[in-house]
Formats: sequence, structure tokens, C-alpha cells
Amino acid sequence: MHNQGRSYTELSAEYGPSVDSIRNWVKVYTVHEVDGEKWTQADVNALQKENAKLREELEILKRSAVLLSKYN
Repeated sequence: MHNQGRSYTELSAEYGPSVDSIRNWVKVYTVHEVDGEKWTQADVNALQKENAKLREELEILKRSAVLLSKYN
């Protein structure tokens, strides 16, 4: 509704959540197109979290490989 021209204040008065909450929801769930793919900030946040986990797992595997190479 905000993207169709309604203000945060108007939406807050009509539906109850604070202006800041509505602003944050719009920020998180607005769809952006990148290289033909559509993403929301929520999608980006989930991918960043997954990326951090995978980097940590990779670091653990690298350390394991170093330790195993010392005993072979």
C-alpha cells in the first residue's frame, strides 16, 4: 500500500502498527530486481546468514585438513 502512494502515517493510523514498524516492513519486503532475479531484503538477509555459516564450515574443514596432514 505504501508503494501505491499511501503514507506511513496514514497506514499506521488505519492499521495500528507504529510508523517505524511499517517503514521497516516496507524496507525488508520491497522487491528489487537484480540481473533479472527478484529479491527482497529478507532474501538477502537469509543469504548473508547462510553465507556466514558456510564460511565458518569451510574454515573448520580447512583447519581439519591441516591437522590431518600432520598425521599422515
